Amino acid sequence: MDMKREEVDRSKLSPGMKQYMEIKDNYQEELLFFRLGDFYELFFEDGIIASRELELTLTSKNAGLDERVPMCGVPYHSVKPYIEKLIDKGYKVAICEQLEDPKKAKGMVKRGVIQVISKGTIVDFDMLNEHDNNYIASILDYQTSYIVTYTDISTGYLALMEIEKNKSKLLSSILNLGIKEIILSDDSDKELIELLANNYGIEVDISSDYLEKEYEEIYSDIKDIKYITGIKHLFYYLVVKQLKDLSHVSGVEIVKLDDYLEMDIHTIRNLEIVETIRLKERMYSLLWFMDKTKTAGGSRLLKNQLLQPLKDINAINKRYDMIDTLREQFLVKEELMVLLDEVYDLERLCGKIYGGSLNARDVLQIKNSLKVFPQIKEKIKELKFDFDLVDENKLYKLLDDAIYENPPITLNEGYLIKDGYNKELDELKAIRSGGKEFIASLEEEERERTGIKNLKVGYNKVFGYYIEISKGQIGSVKEEFGYERRQTLANAERFVSPILKEKEALVLNAEEKIIELEYNLFCEIKESLKKEVFNLKANAAAISQLDVLVSLATIADDYSLVRPELLQERRIEIIEGRHPVVERVSKFEYVANDCMMSDKDNTMLITGPNMSGKSTYMRQLAIIIIMAQMGSFVPCRSCKIPVFDKIFTRIGASDDLVSGESTFMVEMLEARNAICNATRDSLILFDELGRGTATYDGMSLAQAILEYVNNKIKCKTLFSTHYHELTELANKNEGIKNIHVEAIEKDGKVTFLHKVKDGAVDKSYGIHVAKLAGLPNDVLSRAQEVLNRYEKLSKSKNNKELSEQVTFNFDVATDDKVLEKLKDIDPLNITPMEAMNLLYELKELSKE
Repeated sequence: MDMKREEVDRSKLSPGMKQYMEIKDNYQEELLFFRLGDFYELFFEDGIIASRELELTLTSKNAGLDERVPMCGVPYHSVKPYIEKLIDKGYKVAICEQLEDPKKAKGMVKRGVIQVISKGTIVDFDMLNEHDNNYIASILDYQTSYIVTYTDISTGYLALMEIEKNKSKLLSSILNLGIKEIILSDDSDKELIELLANNYGIEVDISSDYLEKEYEEIYSDIKDIKYITGIKHLFYYLVVKQLKDLSHVSGVEIVKLDDYLEMDIHTIRNLEIVETIRLKERMYSLLWFMDKTKTAGGSRLLKNQLLQPLKDINAINKRYDMIDTLREQFLVKEELMVLLDEVYDLERLCGKIYGGSLNARDVLQIKNSLKVFPQIKEKIKELKFDFDLVDENKLYKLLDDAIYENPPITLNEGYLIKDGYNKELDELKAIRSGGKEFIASLEEEERERTGIKNLKVGYNKVFGYYIEISKGQIGSVKEEFGYERRQTLANAERFVSPILKEKEALVLNAEEKIIELEYNLFCEIKESLKKEVFNLKANAAAISQLDVLVSLATIADDYSLVRPELLQERRIEIIEGRHPVVERVSKFEYVANDCMMSDKDNTMLITGPNMSGKSTYMRQLAIIIIMAQMGSFVPCRSCKIPVFDKIFTRIGASDDLVSGESTFMVEMLEARNAICNATRDSLILFDELGRGTATYDGMSLAQAILEYVNNKIKCKTLFSTHYHELTELANKNEGIKNIHVEAIEKDGKVTFLHKVKDGAVDKSYGIHVAKLAGLPNDVLSRAQEVLNRYEKLSKSKNNKELSEQVTFNFDVATDDKVLEKLKDIDPLNITPMEAMNLLYELKELSKE
C-alpha cells in the first residue's frame, strides 16, 4: 500500500491510470482530485496524505500492475468540506474534471485540471471569512525597495505598494494586510522565506516566471517598470499555474504608504485594533466595537480604513461632514440601514461570475441586491452624497424573468429557469409533464388529421401513449394513418402510430433536454452578467463606502461620540476621553480623563500604581487619534488634535515567543524601532519601559530613552513608569510634564480612582496590589517591614550609596525556604500577575 508513483512501470498501466499519471506529472506539488464518475479519487502519495489528513479509509485500486495502488475517494457532490480542510492545513488542491459527457465520449473520457486552489486563491463563500479580504501577494526584492503586488481574487481587487528596504516594515505590511500566500522569486532572501513560512505560517511559493501579453490593459497606464514586473509576476502564478480567470480585475491601485498614518504590527496588536492580544479574536477589539455595517463589503472596507487612517485633513473632514449629514437626517440613515441589509456580497459574487462556480442561488443574490438599488440611489440623492450608482434595471428584469425563486444548488438538476422565459423550454416542460395539455393537443391534432371525432389519446405505464378508437369507428381507420394495433378492449381498440412514437420519445428525452437547455440558458445569463461585472463592482464599492459611513454615524449616535477638530499646531486637548471598548464591556462606570498637551509639551510622564489604569489611559489616546484620522467621531466630550504621521507603542508583555526573544530584548527592539523611525509629528507610547531587566539597569535605560525622545525627536510621548525617581526629570528637561493616576489609601486599604491628575505620585502601592492578589498576611507584613527600611534609607542616602547599601537583611534560619524566597521580592517592581505567580510558589514552598 506504500507504492510510490515514481516506482511504477507505466507501460503496464491501464489506460485510465496512464491518463492520471500524465495529468499528475504537471501538478506534482498539488493533491490531484481526479474525477471518476460520481467520485474524486486520489492515488499513490496523494491518496495516503488525503486519507490521513481527512480521516478517510485508504483502499486500493487495480491499475493493471501486479500490485494494487493506494487510493482514497470522496463523493463529488460533497467535496467542498474536504478541500477546505486540506487548504486549511496548508495543502494545494488541483481539481481534475471530466471535460466531456461520458455517454457521448468515444473511448477514454477527456479529463483536465480546471482549477488549482490554495490558501490565497479561494473564491467560494463557504471557505472565506466575509469580514476579511483573502490576499495573495508577489514580493520582488529590488536594490532599494520591495515591490508588493497583492490581490483578492474573490473580489477582483488588485493593489501594489513600494516599501523601503526594511524587513520589519515589509513584515508589518504583510501581517497587517493578513496576506495568506506569497510568491517569491527563486533568488529571494532565504531568511525572509524562512521567516514567513516558519514564524508566521504564511504559504510561500517560489516562481520566477512573468506573464507576457495577457491582461496588459490592467497596467497600460503605469510607467514604472518595477510595478509592471510585479503585476506580471503575480499574474503568471495565478493565470498559468492556478488557471484563474482574472477578467473581473478592472485596474490596479497604487497604495502610497506616505498617505496613511503608519502603524507597525506591534502597535496594531498592542492597541487591539482588529483582534485581542490574549485570544486573538475579533470580539472586544476596536474593529468589533466600530463595525455596525450591514454588508460584507462594508465590513471589509471598514477594517481596511481602520488599518490605514488618513493624513489629509481635507479628506478626513469630508468623512466627518458626511457623518454629520447622516446624523442630522437620521430617518434617511435608518431607512438606508434597512436597505443595505438587503444587499449581498456583490464584490465576491462578481468574483464568482468569473471564478466558474456561480450557481443560480448566487444569481438570485445578485438580483435581490439589484432590487434595492433604485431606493438606495434615491437616499443618496436626498443626502447629496457624491456616490453614483449605475442603473441596472435591465439586468434586474432579465434575472427576475429568468431565475426560479428557489433553485437547486447545482446546475444539472433542472428547475433553474422560470416558465415564460424561453419558448422551446416551455414546450419541453409541457411535454415532460405528460399532462392534460399535451394529451389534449395531440388528441386535437389526430382528430383533425383522421376525421374521427371521438378518437382519444391516453397513457398507461405498460404501453405508454396510445390512440383509442371505439368499436363503432374502427371502419374509419385507414392504412395511410400508419396506425398499428396494440390492444383490444371490450368496446374499443388501442393503436400506436409513428407520430405518437415520436412524441413519446420526445417526452422520454424531454427531461434530459430540459436540463441541457436550462444549463445553456444559464450560461447565456452568466455572459450577460459578465458584461455588467465592472458596473456591478463600481456599485458594490459605492455601497461599501456608504455602509461604512452609516456604521460610523450609528456608533456616533449610540455611544455619544463627538466630531474632532483637527489642528495645524501640535496641541492635544481631549476633554473627558474614554477607551470605547473598555467603556462598553466594563461592569463599572467608566472614569473619563482629559489629555492636555500644549505645543511645548513633548512628554507626559505617568506615574501611579499598577492596576490603576495607566495603560488604558495611554491606549485611549492612541485609539482616539486612530479613530479620528480614519474619519470617525471619537469617544470624549471634545477633541482638538493635530494630524499624526506614525504611532509607536511598547505596551504590555507582548513577548515574541515565536522567535524566542526575551521580554527585555523585545522591549529594546520595539524601543529602537520607535526611536529610529519617529518624527516630530509622531506619537510614542512607552509603558513601563525597562522593567524587563534589573532595577537600576532598567531605570538608567528608561531615563536615557526618555531624554532622547523628549530632547532630540520632540514628538508627543506618553511614558508610564514605576521608577518614581524619573519624575525629577520634569524639573531638569523642558517639555516633560508629570501626571499621575490617583489612588486613595484609607485604613490600610487602597482604592484606585482611575482619575488622571497633574503632578507626580509620591507613593507606590505594590504591597496593596499584592494584598488584592491575596498573598498571605505574613508575606505582606514582612514586605511592609522591608519597604519601611528601604524608605528610611532612601531618605538618608543618595542614589549611589543606596544602590550599594540597600540589602534586605532577614534574620531567619537558613532552611526557611519561604522567607529565603522573600529576599527576591522587590515591592516597587511587581505586577499583579507576578504577585499571583509568587503566591503560588510560596504556597508550594510552605507545604514543604
